[in-house]
Amino acid sequence: MVGARLTRRQPAAVDGESHGCQWMPSAWLLEARNMLSVRFLFGRIGMAIQVAPRLAISRSRHSLIALLSALTLFLAAPSVRASETDPIEFMKQTARELIAAARSGSQRDFMEVIQNRGHISAIGLYALGNYKSQLRPADRETYYGGIVRFIARYAASEAPKYPVSHAEILSPVVREGDAIYVDSRVHLRDGSVYDVRWLLVPHGKTFRVRDAQVMGFWMSPFLKNLFESYIGENGGNPQALVIALSR
Repeated sequence: MVGARLTRRQPAAVDGESHGCQWMPSAWLLEARNMLSVRFLFGRIGMAIQVAPRLAISRSRHSLIALLSALTLFLAAPSVRASETDPIEFMKQTARELIAAARSGSQRDFMEVIQNRGHISAIGLYALGNYKSQLRPADRETYYGGIVRFIARYAASEAPKYPVSHAEILSPVVREGDAIYVDSRVHLRDGSVYDVRWLLVPHGKTFRVRDAQVMGFWMSPFLKNLFESYIGENGGNPQALVIALSR
C-alpha cells in the first residue's frame, strides 16, 4: 500500500484552482538549503531540537516533506456532504477549502480547515510511534490541539510564497481493500508540476484522509520520526512534546 506508484489519470478540475490561488506543494524544494534541520521547523513554537544523524532525512527530502505535512497530513471530513460521497468530489471540496485558507493567509482559517477536516487522532497517535502507550489520556486533547496550532501557524506563514497556476484532481481512483488512493497534480506558475497521492479511508458515508505521498515519500512516517526523535531526546516522555506543541 505504501509506496504505490502514481499513474496517469484523467484530470477533474477544481473550481477556483487558477487565477493565482495558493497551494503549498513540493515547491519548497527551491528553498531546501534554508531548511537544514528540524530546529527550523519547531523554532516557531519554542522547540530547539536536532534529529539524531541516523534518523535525519536528506535536506531536500526533509524540506519537501516538512512543507507538505503542513497541509496534507490532516485533511479529512467529519461531516457528510452530498458532493463528498464520491472520492473525487471529496478531494475537490477539500482542495477548495485549502485554497480559500491559503488565499486568506490566516492562521485561524487554516485551523478551521484542519479542525473540520482533520483525522488528528489517528495521525497523531501514529506519529508517537513507540511512545504511543505512554501518552497520558489526560494529555491527548492538548496534544491534538497543539498539532493543529503548529500546522496552521506554519501553513499560514508559508502559503503566500508558492503561487499556483492550477491544480487537478485526477481520476479514476485506485482501491486496495479499504484504502482509496486519489491522485492530484499541482502546477506552479514557474512551470513546475508535482503529483500528490492522497490515501483515503471510508468513514461513514464519506472519507478521511489518512496520509499523502509526494515524489514517493509518505508524510506520516516523517512526522513519526520527527516526534519520536524529540521525545527520545527529552527523557522518553511524550509530555515533553505535548508541552512544546502547546506553546
